[in-house]
Amino acid sequence: MRVLLYEDNAAIRDALSILLDATPGLELAGAYPNPVQWMRQIPACRPDLILMDIEMPGLDGIQATRAIHADHPGLNIVMLTVFEEEDKIFRALCAGAVGYVLKNTTPARLIASIEDAYAGGAPLSPSIARKAVKLFQQLPTPAPATPNYALTTREQETLKYLVEGLSYKMIADRMNISYETVRTYMKHIYEKLHVVSMTEAVAKALREGLV
Repeated sequence: MRVLLYEDNAAIRDALSILLDATPGLELAGAYPNPVQWMRQIPACRPDLILMDIEMPGLDGIQATRAIHADHPGLNIVMLTVFEEEDKIFRALCAGAVGYVLKNTTPARLIASIEDAYAGGAPLSPSIARKAVKLFQQLPTPAPATPNYALTTREQETLKYLVEGLSYKMIADRMNISYETVRTYMKHIYEKLHVVSMTEAVAKALREGLV
């Protein structure tokens, strides 16, 4: 898996670069202090996943995520930041980020989050998951009649755990099923809810009272 890193702090950028290059199965595709030149860097680096800081000179990470997601919708972007403010979490997820991980995360958990995102999951630091759920719960009150999307009992259970902020791996452990089965359930959920991302699925589930 090729990982492209955007981080303006040189010491952190160097430490993360060493970690990524030293991890079997991962390869550092590039490391830059800001994403101003992303239109040139992404084709040159050919990343499978981007680790994106938020506050950087020239172009902040959320703006860059929105632009990159519009041009490369299949490219996984995980925010890696110190910020826990709810507005930044909401804006980052709405911009197209598939995960939001804090910089105080341990190296092992960071690598697990990268692998989870690449496998189709939505890694969130525990405190971020709670805030994300709270944010979506504050969306407009659902309509009185709950739409019938014909979700099976197991698909509803999977969606419930997704709303609670659990990763695909955690959902698999909680439901005592395989990781691939969770991915299959999520594929069916996306198709039935007519959504294309974890953020849309969670927002729709909360907005329409599906869980």
